[in-house]
Amino acid sequence: MTEPAEKLRVDKWLWHARIFKTRSLAAKVVSEGKLRVNGQRISKPSYAVSADDVLTFPQAKEVRVIKVLALGKRRGPAPEAQSLYDDLEPPKPRERQLQAPRFEGKGRPTKKDRRALQQTRSDLLE
Repeated sequence: MTEPAEKLRVDKWLWHARIFKTRSLAAKVVSEGKLRVNGQRISKPSYAVSADDVLTFPQAKEVRVIKVLALGKRRGPAPEAQSLYDDLEPPKPRERQLQAPRFEGKGRPTKKDRRALQQTRSDLLE
């Protein structure tokens, strides 16, 4: 007889891997149907994942794609947690924030200066 493959609840694994701060947060994301395992939408936190599964889910305004490398025995320190998965989506470089120009004259800006400043700020927000 063959041994059954090792499996772990997806909410527990996400918590072990320190993807989410609490297990209930991980369960909430799963139960809202926002997690996909190997392209299939999962809505039960009790779904069992194993090594080589690919998880896709939203986190912090980004979509993360993660491959499960191992199932942890515990929620250990960060280096141990990072060894449980491989991030398939490399981090994107952050866009530089454009800063609104400041009035650099002496004294109080004139009405014309204020209008120009206000126009450039509204252009940056669009």
